Amino acid sequence: MNFELNKSIEVLEKTPQVLESLLNGLSKEWIVNNEGENTWSPYDIVGHLIFGEKTDWMVRIKTILSKSENKLFEPFDRFAQLKEDQNKPIQELIKEFKAIRKSNLNELISLNITTKDYNLTGIHPEFGQVTLKQLISTWAVHDLGHIAQISRVMAKQYTEEVGPWINYLGILKSNISKTNKKHDN
Repeated sequence: MNFELNKSIEVLEKTPQVLESLLNGLSKEWIVNNEGENTWSPYDIVGHLIFGEKTDWMVRIKTILSKSENKLFEPFDRFAQLKEDQNKPIQELIKEFKAIRKSNLNELISLNITTKDYNLTGIHPEFGQVTLKQLISTWAVHDLGHIAQISRVMAKQYTEEVGPWINYLGILKSNISKTNKKHDN
């Protein structure tokens, strides 16, 4: 599929609803457990998405579209959410994410981006020159990646509990060798 702004917006609009449906009302263990040391829980991931909405996607889009000669993006702190209040209920985080995402998408639509704008560029601090099309595509894929990550983190909470069915559960496949090693000792 070729990039189309409206197709990216379709995904970006759905993410808050997906998170709300998946996470609201769950026991705390589903929300705060992770995959081990230096990994993120669903709670951490929602916090990361919020921080990106505040400081990354739209800021960079506006940098690319600006008339300024300085197109350098500020570095993004991928771990900033870990410095935030960790006691907010997940429902509050999702509500905040929904509001910021709605505002950002309204602003994105109001920019009246055209296909000729897709190849405008900014300067990423690590990758160098990137296009608007690449940035918006990344925004949509970033959402999908974190939705998949949340599902994987949650599924791995039952790695041991599924017993022999683990061989049919692709989401747990990365744990098969770890599980087998535990049983070999």
